[in-house]
Amino acid sequence: MEMDGTERTGLLGVAKSRSYTSEDDSACMIGGSSPSVSLDMAMWHCHADRSLSGERHREKQHAKRKLYIASFVCLVFMIGEIVGGYLAGSLAIMTDAAHLLTDFASFLISLFSLWVSSRPATKNMNFGWFRAEILGALLSVLAIWVVTGVLVYLAVQRSVSNDFSIDGEVMLITAACAVGVNIIMAVTLHQPGSHGHSHGGSHGHGHSHGGGKGSEQNVNVRAAFIHVLGDLLQSLGVLIAAIIIFFKPNLKIADPICTFIFSVIVLATTIGILRDVLRVLMEGTPKGIDFNEVKASLLAVPGVRDLHSLHLWALTMNQPVLSVHIAIEESVDPHLVLSEATIALHKKFGFYTTTIQVERYMDEMQNCTDCQDPSD
Repeated sequence: MEMDGTERTGLLGVAKSRSYTSEDDSACMIGGSSPSVSLDMAMWHCHADRSLSGERHREKQHAKRKLYIASFVCLVFMIGEIVGGYLAGSLAIMTDAAHLLTDFASFLISLFSLWVSSRPATKNMNFGWFRAEILGALLSVLAIWVVTGVLVYLAVQRSVSNDFSIDGEVMLITAACAVGVNIIMAVTLHQPGSHGHSHGGSHGHGHSHGGGKGSEQNVNVRAAFIHVLGDLLQSLGVLIAAIIIFFKPNLKIADPICTFIFSVIVLATTIGILRDVLRVLMEGTPKGIDFNEVKASLLAVPGVRDLHSLHLWALTMNQPVLSVHIAIEESVDPHLVLSEATIALHKKFGFYTTTIQVERYMDEMQNCTDCQDPSD
């Protein structure tokens, strides 16, 4: 395509405290002279700094270690609890063992999803496999819902028939061990808080990669931790029920009652993680990032007159992404605006990837339905 004037594409980004620019004469860009850039800016390349990728790799390796340890402990004690629950005749103990089975399955799903998410991007899967972590967490939540529903059904049957007996001593010993094991797993898994359209004229595109906003918690480890917390609460309830039954055998109804109460608690603990998972899958604004704040930061960049097509989403929990069109004044340098906008976004919000398209401001943008902000 033949174009008039000096036309260039400026690709600007930021890594730590340095920025870069590259120019491509074959691409379409706003006419204007090439800006003066520092040597560091001219030589810097968006993928030159591997420290952020290394940090993400270390985070995943750390998550895998936690999950491996928790899986081993969970499997060993799950077998012991099944045996103890069978010998004691306690549905509450069996319920706890079933939740351990669900946890063990969720750990395996999480480990598999972490492995899949580490695979490189392909031409068909050009965003990579990051969403595998989110799908793994979703499957984990759904699994515990199914198992809890089955156990509640069994508890209802036991309550209605009242035809069961419980060995209070075996139940007490098993429940006490369950509390200890769940505490060990909780400590192991704990993480410290932790297309657009054209309006005429040519366009400039900025693209950069950055890190997340600090070190975020791994979503799969978080889901596993929530499961273990639920099991810990249930184990405490089972222990209380075991003490009651041990001293008052005629109060054996405490066993199914315990199952009811702590099944509700376990389900409640999954709501938060499910909400976060659905936000990512529905490509909602990432948690902790405000749409209006991002817009205000971009409008505060000197030379930016207006913006539109602002989209915020996340590839996974700790990798927020942005794309936007910014409309600039006729007199300003588009390369400089692009650089300052990119730096502002990474400095304040820590986006994993930003793609910024620069356009000259036109009055028609005010009446364009595609240029209006989304509703609240």
